Amino acid sequence: MASGSAIMSLKPSGITKPDKYSLNKISHFRQPFLLKNYSNLQCRPNCKNSFSSVVKAQAVTVKQAAAQVTPKTEAPVVIVTGASRGIGKAISLALGKAGCKVLVNYARSSKEAEEVCKEIEAGGGQALSFGGDVSKEADVEAMIKTAVDAWGTVDVLINNAGITRDGLLMRMTIKQWQDVIDLNLTGVYLCTQAAAKIMMKKKKGKIINIASVVGLVGNFGQANYSAAKAGVIGLTKTVAKEYASRNINVNAVAPGFIASDMTAKLGDDIEKKILGQVPLGRYGQPEEVAGLVEFLAINPAANYITGQVLTIDGGMVM
Repeated sequence: MASGSAIMSLKPSGITKPDKYSLNKISHFRQPFLLKNYSNLQCRPNCKNSFSSVVKAQAVTVKQAAAQVTPKTEAPVVIVTGASRGIGKAISLALGKAGCKVLVNYARSSKEAEEVCKEIEAGGGQALSFGGDVSKEADVEAMIKTAVDAWGTVDVLINNAGITRDGLLMRMTIKQWQDVIDLNLTGVYLCTQAAAKIMMKKKKGKIINIASVVGLVGNFGQANYSAAKAGVIGLTKTVAKEYASRNINVNAVAPGFIASDMTAKLGDDIEKKILGQVPLGRYGQPEEVAGLVEFLAINPAANYITGQVLTIDGGMVM
């Protein structure tokens, strides 16, 4: 039999005549073994009830043991920044549908954020909206407090909020530069630092930062955006190393060209040029990015992934 196998091999055997040694061994029994008819034996009146009680007690014990092995788990509490539209909206809806409690952060689009919350709740999930600028420390602290006050903790942070202020470097103003750096990079730092304090106490958490392929390869007219996203990638890897011992996974998702309100307004010539860089020949969909984020956030199969940058770009960067 192979080591570790739970299968036993039994050889067929019949009743054989006992040898002299065997008879000597059982001779001390007062009556011949297996020769007496026991058909007339009866249980005492309480025998059946006693047996039933034992079975019920064992069933209760097994049920209690099973409950200890598989304790009831609470729905994960998730904060998604910049969640009122686009990729952030798709992520919020996907996680809400998966049973998470979702805080939908927005900066100005309160109506859209409320619609996202209603859609999550209509699907049986829980959601609340929070208006705040993640580049401001006070707003970030208030956002974290809102989630903790409502649901007791923060399990997952999705740093998605971001803006663009495009322009060639030679014409870029300091304000265009600073606005993008403040929200797209400093905002990730502030939210990560605040949420990690909660996660560290329970030694568990997931942080997913939405970066961009331009943080890997750069892009004309986006020096500020490229610098911020490259910074997010570096921040992701460093924080992953610092918090790994506390069982906090930190990863980045780097989308390529994703369909949005902005891409819908592009002319045919510009669109053709953009898609010429994408081997799959099309834009990605927000829901495709959301699927990858959902996997990293709540799928147990992602528990051994940390410090990684996962591109989702139709093959644009390979």
